[in-house]
Amino acid sequence: MSKFIVPIQIRWSDIDQNRHLRHSVYYDYGAMVRMKYLNEHGLTSEKLETLQVGPILFREEALFKREIILEDKITVDVEICSAREDYSRWSLRHTFLKEDGTIAAIINMDGAFLDLTKRKLTQPPDFVKEIFRSFQKSSDFKTS
Repeated sequence: MSKFIVPIQIRWSDIDQNRHLRHSVYYDYGAMVRMKYLNEHGLTSEKLETLQVGPILFREEALFKREIILEDKITVDVEICSAREDYSRWSLRHTFLKEDGTIAAIINMDGAFLDLTKRKLTQPPDFVKEIFRSFQKSSDFKTS
């Protein structure tokens, strides 16, 4: 299976006064890529509402390696780094690559699923588990 990679069009509004990508935009791009992956695999916001579950984040951490400027061409990928057997908890990683292959940033995040009725953590339905199983596994993937 190949990595899910999304080319990003950097917008003028994404740039800060130092003429590079604002720190919070990295998180926005990561969220966009993960949601694009889930949507393309059938896990739309409508489907989540039907299933009465939603993904939540416990931690989201960005490691900034090289600055990104307006003219840069970048891609952002997503891969799964760890998961419980039942996918009730999981960790994803986004890598921001410049056109020349330089890693500009890495976002690591830990999440779980929330039962939207009980407002408690839950094991996701089989439909969701299959989508999470389909994520490209990182080279350091581990089952927790």
